[in-house]
Amino acid sequence: MRVKKIKTVIKRDWQYYLFMLPPLAYFIIFKFFPMIGLQIAFRDYTPRGGIWNSAWVGLENIIKFVESYQFERVVKNTFILSIYGLAVNTIIPIAFALIYNAIEKPRFKKVTQTIVTLPHFISVVVLVGIMMQLLNNRIGIYGILYENIFGVYPSDIFGEPKAFRHLYVWSSVWQNFGWNAIIYIATLSGVDAGLHEAAQLDGASRLKRIWHIDLPHLVPTIVILAVMGMGNIMSVGFEKAFLMQNNLNLEYSELISTYVYRVGLSGGTLSDFSYATAIDLFNAVLNLILIFIANKIARRATETSLW
Repeated sequence: MRVKKIKTVIKRDWQYYLFMLPPLAYFIIFKFFPMIGLQIAFRDYTPRGGIWNSAWVGLENIIKFVESYQFERVVKNTFILSIYGLAVNTIIPIAFALIYNAIEKPRFKKVTQTIVTLPHFISVVVLVGIMMQLLNNRIGIYGILYENIFGVYPSDIFGEPKAFRHLYVWSSVWQNFGWNAIIYIATLSGVDAGLHEAAQLDGASRLKRIWHIDLPHLVPTIVILAVMGMGNIMSVGFEKAFLMQNNLNLEYSELISTYVYRVGLSGGTLSDFSYATAIDLFNAVLNLILIFIANKIARRATETSLW
């Protein structure tokens, strides 16, 4: 009886199921099927032996990473950069959404949203190239202005290890805050205008209305996005970090993702695929644990969670 009911539903809504096939095929081919290769994290992989016939070593590669001198540095750098980025890239879009929601001129709002959203579509390579040109200590705007004001050329800001995190995070803010604010703007658009009118009649200022009306409506959205962000807290984007990385700032710019690349692909004949896979698997498990912890905390604190 249940099989007949399922067949009836599929026959009735076949168009919807047809639309589901491309994304379903994508996830099966590019997400689930490659997970077979994760087993090399527990093997001493060699091209001759392949995935199935290489020697089994168990947790040896993961233990090797945990005990290595690089472990503390790459995990610490990744965690700090991720937390820093998550905090700033949450606060700034929320602040912008609240300001944007207070604008009363529709045409100005459209122009503003278009301008702040456009940088999101700039590729990472182009963005880093722009940063390097603007902040060049000789021919960039930064270098020219500094030299004109102080009479000497400044130090190379890309060579300053401690500057890496700020450059990485705030360039991401500039590029993505308009795009990230869209979901908050959409949430605020659903706030009942009658609540604001009633608050105005009671003499509430704009700031009080933001604090007591707008922000409470944003809390569930903020919590859900924060929990989802915690699931990727240790997966800082490889491309941008790698492009900004150099020998001078390696102390702060060496992340798990760049270290995996360095171990697994850039070593030539010395590349260790098993070790690199073990590091990446360790990172994925850590992300999974963090998202469970974040979800539990969110459910207890706000009664809003992913599950």
